[in-house]
Formats: sequence, structure tokens, C-alpha cells
Amino acid sequence: MAIAKFPSVVIDCPDAAALAAFYGELFGWEVEDKGDWFDIRPSDGSNCISFQQVEVYQAPVWPGQTIPQQMHLDMVVEDLDKGEEVALALGASKADHQPGETFRVFLDPAGHPFCLCLS
Repeated sequence: MAIAKFPSVVIDCPDAAALAAFYGELFGWEVEDKGDWFDIRPSDGSNCISFQQVEVYQAPVWPGQTIPQQMHLDMVVEDLDKGEEVALALGASKADHQPGETFRVFLDPAGHPFCLCLS
């Protein structure tokens, strides 16, 4: 019997408002200012991603492990080229290391890696 639901993932970052805005635009989700953190969620109110501002933040080094990744989101897209164009325009950077052909690795504005994957 399940005792919990999966309401949100919380991501540490140096600027919670900016990172929430980045992912809110990428997903097309609403951004909510909760005071101490920001949430994004789809209009149906389901899954939530939260962004928590931390004072001493170190961006991960990927694919190296000098500073390991703290989280990694995979997002499904229908067109990798269009997805890349949008992600870059919103402030992501494309990772130098691209290990596959059906997905592309990017770094969000706080340095967290994420992938755009073909549906």
C-alpha cells in the first residue's frame, strides 16, 4: 500500500526566481512565488517542481564528478532541433559531451544538466 504521493521535486539553486522562470517557460507551466521558494506546475495542478534558493551554491561539473550533479531531468520532445533552439533561447547551454543520438544534454542557467529526449 502506498503511503505517499509524488507531489514535487525540489532543486537547489542560486536564484530561485530565475530558474523557476527558465523551467516554467521550457514546460509552459505557471510559476508560483511561495515566499521562500518558487513552484512551477501545469495548469491541471498536478506534478510540481520547486526551486529553493541556497546561499552557498556550487554548480555541478558534468560529465565529470568534481562537483557531482544534484539532479537530472529528462524531458520528452517531438523535435530535438526545435527543442534545442527553445532551450538555448531561454538561457540553457548545450553540453560539450553528447553521449547519444536520440537525446541531447544541456545545462540549465544554474548549471544542472538536463536532457531533451525524442518521444
